Amino acid sequence: MPKENIYQSIEVFYEKVDHCPLRDREFNFFELVYVISGCGVHVVNGNKLAYHAGDMFLLAPHDRHEFDLESICEFMVVRFRESYIKEYQWKSIDHLECILYYASHLAGSVLVNREDQEMVALLMQNLRQAIAHQSIYNEDLIRHLVNAVIVIAGRNIAVMKPKGISSKSDGRILQILDYIQESIREPELLKISAIANQFGVAPTYLGTYFRKQCGETIQFYISSYRIRLIEHRLRFSDKRVHELADEFGFADESHINKFFKRHKGLSLKGYRNTAHQNISKEAYKA
Repeated sequence: MPKENIYQSIEVFYEKVDHCPLRDREFNFFELVYVISGCGVHVVNGNKLAYHAGDMFLLAPHDRHEFDLESICEFMVVRFRESYIKEYQWKSIDHLECILYYASHLAGSVLVNREDQEMVALLMQNLRQAIAHQSIYNEDLIRHLVNAVIVIAGRNIAVMKPKGISSKSDGRILQILDYIQESIREPELLKISAIANQFGVAPTYLGTYFRKQCGETIQFYISSYRIRLIEHRLRFSDKRVHELADEFGFADESHINKFFKRHKGLSLKGYRNTAHQNISKEAYKA
């Protein structure tokens, strides 16, 4: 599969297109895509979700994505390396790169807060002006605007981050979280024995270590993370129950329904119907 790279720490550009210029590509960097106008379907790692003006998507390194445009669309695109996130001194955000890696598992827009949607719209407008009119200190201005957008994306995604993660957490816990995220669709790889073997520690030590670092048990974290992803599919995609069972490694529809109902008190169909009713009510109010 062809891979896309960038040769600067950050790249920012505007595009107006009637078709997706890059398809079936794997990206080796983070990419924020903001939809200025237009609509269609965004495909991220095989998951299809509708997009509209005002949505913003965050893709992590090694993700695959493309847009199926229904008409001419305008986008602002911000690309940055993982090293840019690690090297920048974020004063109050611990392990920002860990937060950002959650986004593409959700596949939908990272902007869930209405006030943040309005703020990002203004920032993207300013970014477009900055790249169109070169002037003194332009590079510094662009970096400040990009950083603001990254922070807003981060705080919208942070609900997925274990609350116990802090600046005192060591590097191994981030590797374990990355492993869990990457393996969330393969239950065999998420057994305590498998994770412990992957990181060369005893299963009993892994449980104690994870709880100390994250403030919750590893089993609770894995279940909560899987539930959040399933909820997202139910709210924003049209995947059927058997497709969700296949995606997340459940034996069949009955198995995934029992798992979901045990945690949420609703069947998958019941949750989807309720979620769609709430979305319709919010749209009506708007």
